[in-house]
This record gives sequence, structure tokens and C-alpha cells, in this order.
Amino acid sequence: MLEIKNVTYTVKDEKTGAENRILDNVSLTINERFVAVTGPNGSGKSTLAKLIAGIINPDSGRIILDGVDITDMSITERSKAGISYAFQQPVRFKGITVKDLISLAAGEKISVSEACKYLSEVGLCAKEYVNREVNESLSGGELKRIEIAMINARGTKFSVFDEPEAGIDLWSFNNLIKVFEKMHEKTHGNILIISHQERILDIADKIVVIANGKIAAYGSKEDILPELLSAQAGCRFTSGGEE
Repeated sequence: MLEIKNVTYTVKDEKTGAENRILDNVSLTINERFVAVTGPNGSGKSTLAKLIAGIINPDSGRIILDGVDITDMSITERSKAGISYAFQQPVRFKGITVKDLISLAAGEKISVSEACKYLSEVGLCAKEYVNREVNESLSGGELKRIEIAMINARGTKFSVFDEPEAGIDLWSFNNLIKVFEKMHEKTHGNILIISHQERILDIADKIVVIANGKIAAYGSKEDILPELLSAQAGCRFTSGGEE
């Protein structure tokens, strides 16, 4: 279970010195299997994910994981405590093979067959990727899938995915959902997914809507999703950049 208590995060414009409050006194408890976070571009969704992972630190408020205050922990310490984070735009690692990266994620040296199993689960032909370097030769969609395979290999109790569907349009959403379901069966933990896609929101036990740095709505998908679809008037959510 993750508890976010009265978290505020502000950034300052280097040129004007003006402060922009990205998240404003946000409180949230996440204890369900799948929780989806959605909302307009620039609303603070990715910022929330980075605060949970420890990439940035809140100006005020606390973050509690299973009763332990992790607010002042580093990224490494949070990782050891059981948090995984998948970037909106995955990082490239020159000189490291896909197999080595999955081994690092798993915390042990894994066999080629084990690495291939993780890659196959995310829709990649394992024999074509297991020995490839994680460099510029890989597309954004390929990197996304490899990153999901890494988090699956880690098997942590709290996983955060920032728009996992981005760049993998040719890969079935059903397969992506199956990976999340298997991941939960393995860890029995919590999975937080930032997404605009209705098919992702539809698997959520709870949906969080963030707007203007505040939680605009939070509840079951049965309560929240129809309102979202109605508000969009038939238009799809659009994914954007850093939020």
C-alpha cells in the first residue's frame, strides 16, 4: 500500500522567478491491484509518478510505503524498498545487452531462456533481441517493451508505469494487459498506470483524475470512466510529453 499525504511540488521559472505549483496538497491511498491515473496534459500525472519513484522530492508532504516513510529515501533506497518505475521515455544504455539489463533488473544472473521468456511475454521475438545492445538502434516502442520486461523480472510490490502503451501501437493491448495481470499474480502488489487510453482505464480497479495539480476525481472505474467518456464527448485522450 502506498500513501501520499498532502504532497505539494513547485517549480520555479529560471527566467522570471515565478513559481508554478505542479501538485497542490495531493493526498491519495493506493491499495488496489490496478490504479490508473489520467487527466489533461500538464496536469501533474508524470510529476506524481516521479515523486513516488524518488526522481524528484516534494516541497511538503509525506510518501508512505507499507507503513514506512520513504519521503527522504533516494531512488536506490526506494528501489530496494520495492518500487519500480517505467519512464514515459525509456532510457538507453549503450554497451549493455538486453539480457544483461534484464539480469540487473532481476537482481541475479539469469539464463538466456529466462530472458527470452520475459521478452516473449512483451511481444518481442526473443532470439532477435536477447543479445542486442540497448542503444540508438532500438525504437521507442522496443525500449518500452524491454522496460516492461525488466519490471516484470524485478517483481516488486509497487510498480509505476508512465504511459506504457506509448509507441507500441502494433502490439495488442490485450497482451499488455495480460502482462500486468501476470505481474500482479507474481507479486500480489500494486500497479499504478498513467494512461489516457480507455482500454487501459477499463482494467483499473480505481481511477484517479488529476487536473490543475489537484485530484479532481477518485473512485471505481464504474463511477469514474463513464463521466470521463462523457466529458470527452467521444474524443480519445491524447498523450503528451512531460507532465
